[in-house]
Amino acid sequence: MRAVQLSAVNQLAVVEVPEPRPAAGEVVVALRAAALNHRDVWIKAGQYAGLKWPCIPGSDGAGEVVALGAGVEAAWQGREVIINAAFGWGEGECVQGSQFQILGLPRDGTLAEKIAVPAAQLAAKPAHLNWEEAAALPLAGLTAYRAVFSRGKLQAGERVLISGIGGGVALFALQFAQAAGAEVWVTSSSAGKMAQAVKLGAKGGFDYRSETWAAEAVKQPGQFDLVVDSAGGEGFGKLIDVTASGGRLVFYGATRGDAPLPVRKVFWRQISLLGTTMGSPRDWTAMTAFVSERKIRPVISEVFPIEKAADAFGLMERGEQFGKIVVSLQEGKG
Repeated sequence: MRAVQLSAVNQLAVVEVPEPRPAAGEVVVALRAAALNHRDVWIKAGQYAGLKWPCIPGSDGAGEVVALGAGVEAAWQGREVIINAAFGWGEGECVQGSQFQILGLPRDGTLAEKIAVPAAQLAAKPAHLNWEEAAALPLAGLTAYRAVFSRGKLQAGERVLISGIGGGVALFALQFAQAAGAEVWVTSSSAGKMAQAVKLGAKGGFDYRSETWAAEAVKQPGQFDLVVDSAGGEGFGKLIDVTASGGRLVFYGATRGDAPLPVRKVFWRQISLLGTTMGSPRDWTAMTAFVSERKIRPVISEVFPIEKAADAFGLMERGEQFGKIVVSLQEGKG
């Protein structure tokens, strides 16, 4: 079968590899589409823990079950599914356990025509989604759902700020919060991306490169009950400035590095700082149900055939995407 393989740092090729065989409790999924995450770019660049070569990256995928391992119920055969990339979460809801892994490293991932995964990692493909949309959902959708609801405790009518709009998690956070009845605002360095966010339902946006953006936000529309961030870095203090007293600031990444913390503002205004990563099996079940019930459609930036996988990585490396970058893995199945 064809697969995207990384053989060393920044060495990517589409190659032929043996088809997987399911172990006990596993199935083989013939993937129709997969989607990229920043994690895949960091692995390609050699900037991720636990690197191994060669590897097949990819955490997001959707397809059809074509083979069953021992002990798997026959009802799975032929089902259209999406794959939960959060493996080995553990027993607790509050935090992942020591065996937690994300699909795509060290285990070979979804940028291949077929993949073997435990049947417990599967969910039915939401019926209203096509293959590309379904493949775009798992990792980013799960991360956003936990950030907004399980950790952020969003309530209808609250005001929300999503930083760095354009990436997959941020866009899902926008869509989920809006669907839950919140008033959503965004930040970006791109006026075009903010305009696209407004078309999706955001009330407006702020250019985080401006020294005065936080002061402007506090004046109009006012401080935010919930702020969702993935950047950290020097701009983190401004996010605290725009968080309402008693509000919550949830963060799921640190793409701009660690942040200086204005401790006095945090304790005096009783702001909750909440870290979050991926999501539990309970979050996964709730997220897929929410998407199906609300008929939420992932935002797709661009779809590439597997032969153009290097171009898909290049788009993400340049940061020019608005939405998920998808790789089609089966011709004629979209």
